[in-house]
Amino acid sequence: MRAIRRGQWPGVSWRQAGWRKLLPAGVAATAALGVAVGGGVAVLGHPPASGGPAPVVRAAAPASASSAPAAVATLPPVQPVTSNAPVVSYLPDTTESVESTMAVPVASEPGAPAVAPYSGTRTADLIVVSPSTLPASVLSSIRHVGDVTAAEPVEAVRIKAGGSYTAVLGVDPSGFRSFAATATAKSDALWSGVADGGIAVSYTMGKLDKLPLGGKLAVAGKVNEKLKVVAFGTLGISGVDAVVSHDVARGLGAPANNAVVISVRGTGIAAVASAVSKLLPKGAGVQQLVSVVTTGGATGTSGAAGSGSSTLSGAPASAINAMLAAAMGRQGLPYVWGGNGPNVFDCSGLVQWSFRQAGITMPRVAADQALTGPAVPMSQLQPGDLLFYHTDATAPNYISHVAIYLGNGWMIQAPQPGENVEVVPAAFGGEFAGAVRVNPAQAAAVAAHVA
Repeated sequence: MRAIRRGQWPGVSWRQAGWRKLLPAGVAATAALGVAVGGGVAVLGHPPASGGPAPVVRAAAPASASSAPAAVATLPPVQPVTSNAPVVSYLPDTTESVESTMAVPVASEPGAPAVAPYSGTRTADLIVVSPSTLPASVLSSIRHVGDVTAAEPVEAVRIKAGGSYTAVLGVDPSGFRSFAATATAKSDALWSGVADGGIAVSYTMGKLDKLPLGGKLAVAGKVNEKLKVVAFGTLGISGVDAVVSHDVARGLGAPANNAVVISVRGTGIAAVASAVSKLLPKGAGVQQLVSVVTTGGATGTSGAAGSGSSTLSGAPASAINAMLAAAMGRQGLPYVWGGNGPNVFDCSGLVQWSFRQAGITMPRVAADQALTGPAVPMSQLQPGDLLFYHTDATAPNYISHVAIYLGNGWMIQAPQPGENVEVVPAAFGGEFAGAVRVNPAQAAAVAAHVA
């Protein structure tokens, strides 16, 4: 049974084993091809109520407490933060209009082209990516594969936007909007702005890069352009941070229709991927964008972190201590959106790099890192557990921030641009999505799936 309805944002927590959920994987396939086009385009991956007493969070002693990094072991106990103060700040200081029925910041433009009306949402389950234009016959054949319910041609590229390489899709706004997160899909103004030649970026990218809503974003492709930032909205495909129209993508140097986004009926996504792969020309590949996983623990909270049985073992104490020492050694280094280390980091980059120093393979983005082990009750937190947060107003159930729990009520995080890796009191306010104890085998499996 597929325990997620069409149109529902991935990340909803279900009951004990036997239920399943779909969670976003990432568009690593888009980066893996790495074919240069033009100058800068590459073909493409319920908390405690506020105001109440602070919860008692006692860190269980690691198996080898005496070997814990000194910088961690000497942290004095603190009271965790339980208010609704944000873990990181959200909206850039911009002038914007927010549609009354949703939380999608949009720069409205009178006279923008009309788009087809909203008619529901669907899950982006697979993406086909090719270094060149896919023949029309391939798209037709994909649409006839059993259990394929929709196949939308797009351009999938990595473009230098605002100084950083960003995964971008070129789309027909009318046809593609149903693949976006619900609030984003419903926004006529967002898709009209894209049809009018603008760029819509993810809420997280707009926030962390402090992009000017309604202003211009420098984009370097086959030609350099400045595109109007028409909206901030979660796109529904983990790892993709912007959409433009077909014409804009092609003008920047993307091969026309070099990719296809596919929605699948039921849970046989791997079987459909296998069937689709047999239809593709040489050089093209298919990537699964969601995982069907058995969940453990029943938190009852939408978008809660944690996957797998609570009996899964955590990493050895020696590995956790090595990871903590690595993370603590990064204090004071700057946050950079997309930073992987060793000298700049974003939140999930710090987690991935720190675990790598201990020999543990982790996936890259926070939403995938939330699948790397079972959920842990706050009363059982240990140093090395991961703390997850909802920080995206356009997709409130999407996990978009992660920190590492240090014990004694502290956590270490890479917060946001303009700030540095820091040790701060752990936060368990309204944005807290849960804690996870990393199981190395499960973490490696998730990382391999999205690689």
